[in-house]
Amino acid sequence: MKLKFWCFMFMVAFLPYVNAQVTGKQKTPKYKPKTTAPPKVINPADMDTAVKPGDDFFEYGNGNWVKNNVIPTKTERWGSFAILRQQNTQKLLKLLDEASRQSVTAPEGSLIQRVGDLYASGMDTATIEKLGYSPIIPDLERIDKVKSFDDLINEFVFERINGTAQLFRLGIDQDDKNTSKCIVSLGQGGTSLPDRDYYLKNDARSKKVQGAFKTLITTLFTLTGSSPDEAGRNATTVYNLESMLAKAQLSREARRDPHVIYNKFLVADFNKVTPHLNWTKLLRSLNIPQQDSILVGQPSFFKAADSLLAAEPVESWKTLLKWNIIRGTAAQLSSPFVKATFAYNSVLTGETELPPRSERVSKFVDSGLGELLGQLYVEKYFTPQAKKRMAELVSNLKTALGDRIKRLDWMSPETREYALKKLNALTVKIGYPDKWETYDGLMIKRGSYVSNIRNMSVWRYRFEISRLGKPADKSRWGITPQTANAYYSEINNEIVFPAGILQFPFFDLKADDAVNYGGIGCIIGHEITHGFDDKGRQYDGHGNLRDWWTKTDADKFKARANRLVVQYNNLTVLDSLHINGKLTLGENIADLGGLSIAYEAFMKTKQHRLAKMIDGFTPDQRFFLSWARVWRSLQRPEATAQRILTDTHSPDQWRVNAALTNIDAWYKAFNVKPGDKLYKKPEDRTAIW
Repeated sequence: MKLKFWCFMFMVAFLPYVNAQVTGKQKTPKYKPKTTAPPKVINPADMDTAVKPGDDFFEYGNGNWVKNNVIPTKTERWGSFAILRQQNTQKLLKLLDEASRQSVTAPEGSLIQRVGDLYASGMDTATIEKLGYSPIIPDLERIDKVKSFDDLINEFVFERINGTAQLFRLGIDQDDKNTSKCIVSLGQGGTSLPDRDYYLKNDARSKKVQGAFKTLITTLFTLTGSSPDEAGRNATTVYNLESMLAKAQLSREARRDPHVIYNKFLVADFNKVTPHLNWTKLLRSLNIPQQDSILVGQPSFFKAADSLLAAEPVESWKTLLKWNIIRGTAAQLSSPFVKATFAYNSVLTGETELPPRSERVSKFVDSGLGELLGQLYVEKYFTPQAKKRMAELVSNLKTALGDRIKRLDWMSPETREYALKKLNALTVKIGYPDKWETYDGLMIKRGSYVSNIRNMSVWRYRFEISRLGKPADKSRWGITPQTANAYYSEINNEIVFPAGILQFPFFDLKADDAVNYGGIGCIIGHEITHGFDDKGRQYDGHGNLRDWWTKTDADKFKARANRLVVQYNNLTVLDSLHINGKLTLGENIADLGGLSIAYEAFMKTKQHRLAKMIDGFTPDQRFFLSWARVWRSLQRPEATAQRILTDTHSPDQWRVNAALTNIDAWYKAFNVKPGDKLYKKPEDRTAIW
């Protein structure tokens, strides 16, 4: 499944949708508000006041915190988001420990039984170590029997149905131009490294990653019984095939254009694009009801992949199929597989210690049974007061953006009218779903961890296929309630704020308005602005990909957005690495819009009007210091280098500094003057929304 949405922190992988089944009855959350006092809201001890705010506001607001903290060895970064996520993980572990004890006697198919038994199976290291790689031996033996091209295609079909990594992505999505309908969607794939550029570049960093990847392939094949020589040859085969597929892929920048990746074909016509792949037969083999049309994200990739399938020997593709099985299962196999995978990941991220097994298993439970686990989380840790306050803040932010749109001097009345209609049509989801989803028919049992993961993959595929022919369900959520993140969905024109992020330091019922508007307020504004960034603006109020702009207004928008591209392109992050202004444009527009909207909404509060000092800071200063604290972080150089290639967000320091240089109120709040390093002349500051 692929939904199109932008997350505040990261573009997260989609979690499967699950419904709770609690001994056959729907479970209603019970709220237990916590009364412990929160940490000090704005702590001067975390600041470095020796740094001028106008030289480096990130350091001014966070400098001493940065100096006094280190990145835990088990993670690639540490800061506000990472700390909250770690706290959420600890909460989940308590829930999982309790569920695993109770699941022994819980009714089969109940929430507790499935959540508890899945966690227990992942924590059963004695069984996992004893099994070694035996859970995947039937898969490897099945692939050995592949002899012909037709056998090869049949194996691809089998693996897709059973949830294994594929040569391409196949899912069920809402049709971008008719989002009330679901349609079969195809997308490029077939590579293991985080980005196609890792295969295409020859710089020192890329070569180091390539070497670590080849070592991983060799090691994992050796662990499954291949001789060292055979494993080495397999690594060469896998790497060469994936490199050819990478060359055929579209770049991340190109894929940000929704019109580039919207290609609707009659199934019969797409058969002509891929003469060796008959999609009429393929879809039938994939248990997909007869379809007239399909969406194809990257037709050129499929044309190239089709040619490769015919040109490369079947034995080479068998090696890649085995690799897909091994790498897709390694995290659930015995410790040698886990350690080898971590050795590779450490090259990408710089992490030096494998996270505790309990944390790793909890992520699989969260991603596989997220809304079952979410019910336990919400029942214990979320309050109706928080949901009510968030609804008020969202309403205030929407009003502020509406006021700003009405005042825009570069937009015509025609485009302005529809922009306001789209804003008014925005759907808001807070805390947790109104209707919990179920995993109807999915059985989880203590025993084989791999079997449980496979069962979830099979169920997920069947569930996705079942959506065809039905109206799109826009009530569904894209992330679990316990996730410390937020997102905007273009195809649903909705903003979503899970319970997991509605906590200190982003949101605090006891904090003053300046802090909440500078924290969660900017996050709300950020997500709303995604509906009007360079990509989101191309979708209408119903979530359909439709041009509602006059050409003149669109050109004016592009000119303003391009100023941000240039600004961020010029920022050096790590030795010679620069931010990719085009890749990060949507997030940079959202950061700028979020700050602008949140500040305007804050200006209407009583605290701003009274302008009383708190802890030595004015309300405006507390607002901007709260924004800086949101992005307080440390990150390993290896992780930074990877994110420059793969992340649509700018590095945290520049999410603070670069956005603020365009905010007039920040200059006034901290007396930023010409000569300060971050100073920009008023006429050079970028304003969009």
